[in-house]
Amino acid sequence: MDAVKAAIARPTGSADRLFHLAQADMQGVDALILARMQSPVSIIPALAEHLIAAGGKRLRPLLTVGAARLAGGRGDAALKLAAAVEFIHTATLLHDDVVDSSQLRRGKVAAHLIWGAPSSVLVGDFLFARAFELMVETGSQKALEILARASRVIAEGEVLQLTRAHDLKLSQAMYLEIIGAKTAELFAAAAEAGAVSAGADERQAAALRAFGHSLGLAFQLADDALDYGGATETLGKNAGDDFREGKATLPLLLAIARSGPREASFWERAIGRNEQTEADFRHARALVVGVGALEATLDLAADHAETAKNALGVFPRGEWREALESLADFAVSRRA
Repeated sequence: MDAVKAAIARPTGSADRLFHLAQADMQGVDALILARMQSPVSIIPALAEHLIAAGGKRLRPLLTVGAARLAGGRGDAALKLAAAVEFIHTATLLHDDVVDSSQLRRGKVAAHLIWGAPSSVLVGDFLFARAFELMVETGSQKALEILARASRVIAEGEVLQLTRAHDLKLSQAMYLEIIGAKTAELFAAAAEAGAVSAGADERQAAALRAFGHSLGLAFQLADDALDYGGATETLGKNAGDDFREGKATLPLLLAIARSGPREASFWERAIGRNEQTEADFRHARALVVGVGALEATLDLAADHAETAKNALGVFPRGEWREALESLADFAVSRRA
């Protein structure tokens, strides 16, 4: 458990301004995470600890706490919701790694490679159940509705992405719809739930939801760019995983459009038919960078980060607003 405590107490790089401001709150969230991941079935805490102890950016529970404080919340109502958000996120990671046959997660061997796919899926289900227990304990029907809806939308987004893998003609609009569901929805729900826990009015809650949604889009766009422009150590997963899995992310789609007919057969073989050689990712990365697709994706991420910060304009400027704005800066600061 010491490894878990160290990991969940770790600052989050450029987001450490919010982390330090919310440190006391996050200690409460950490305690809930530690307590609620326990089970008399020993494989459950062992597998959960493997992923949680690996750390992570902890942006989503930080977002819940920060939103609650910005909206004027003073009590502990947001802490259980923040822990629930982290459990939902962790559960989706366990499920995703099985679906994608991922080798690494947060720099460690993926749980399904150690305990097997069935155990990983079932422990993910356990964490989902724990999340809903925490939501119910808050007594907030509205918060329960927000996070239950988010769980459904995330699942829909993941299935939609799966059905559109290897699709060389995926539109940018459809790509944004996919990442809006599978990533931005939980950011939006995390912020909105925090606002609701603080008793925020509808205008404030809507503003924080909009902030979270744009933040989530910025974060995923930057993450997708880093798959082609980052290092394995930066990503916590193998660089090129999206390419090898045939995921039609924006850097890939832009590279396909911009590289033109001369590379059409390469894209059709490597992505469309998923017939890849060891050298293909290097070639794809060179194309993504060479035609400006990487920079264009990061520029769009920066645009969404600015949209996120602008959404907070309904709140007076102060330390909590500025700390939340730092999350938007962090989302697009990971240009490796």
